[in-house]
Amino acid sequence: MPSEFIHYGLLIALAIALLIAAFTDLRERRIANWLNLAIALGAPVFWWSSGLSLWPDVALQLGVAIAAFAVLSILFAMRAMGGGDVKLLTALALWIQPLWFVNLLIVMALVGGLLTLIFGGWHIMRRRKDRIAIPYGVAIAIAGLWVLHAHYLPDFTRLSGGAA
Repeated sequence: MPSEFIHYGLLIALAIALLIAAFTDLRERRIANWLNLAIALGAPVFWWSSGLSLWPDVALQLGVAIAAFAVLSILFAMRAMGGGDVKLLTALALWIQPLWFVNLLIVMALVGGLLTLIFGGWHIMRRRKDRIAIPYGVAIAIAGLWVLHAHYLPDFTRLSGGAA
């Protein structure tokens, strides 16, 4: 039972960290390194509370995170993605199971496209000539929260007998 409290406490802490990342990226167009580091450092405790084995489970999580960092670094070099976004997604790859991480990327891309349309329209309405800055941390956070809700948190409607 204590490990369940730790497990769900870690998921709640991750959700709070994602909300902080979204808020700061929206407000400052920046995701703090300390926040990304805290998310990454929480992953090994989450692995333990989830009962993951070193091989192949943890090795797979590390492999996905390394692959995500490599691909996202290319996007950063092309100026298609910010450094904080790269670090946040890499840190999330340490937490999210590989197939769910792919789902996270799909939801992130859809939400990011919607954000681009909204911010692009706002940019045009204000007749701005400078380069548009999309707070992609918001899309990452929304996708991360969706994955946490869909895959990691218990189904409370099922636990309460279906009455919601």
